[in-house]
Amino acid sequence: MPSITVNVDDLKERMEEHPEINWSEVTRQAIREKIETLDVMDELTSKSELTGSDVAKITDKINESARQRVEDGSE
Repeated sequence: MPSITVNVDDLKERMEEHPEINWSEVTRQAIREKIETLDVMDELTSKSELTGSDVAKITDKINESARQRVEDGSE
């Protein structure tokens, strides 16, 4: 079975407080969920005509709007 190394520097002590948790399985599930999310996103965007530049502009607008809401205290 292939293996990966994950650096958990500041999390190690907290993880050790929960020896009942199979941290390898938690990591596998997190990776699996991320891949599934990416697969869905790929499917949803596969026919998009947006360019990378278009996406960057939209992202900037969303981030600015979210930042403004947080600063205004409306979130």
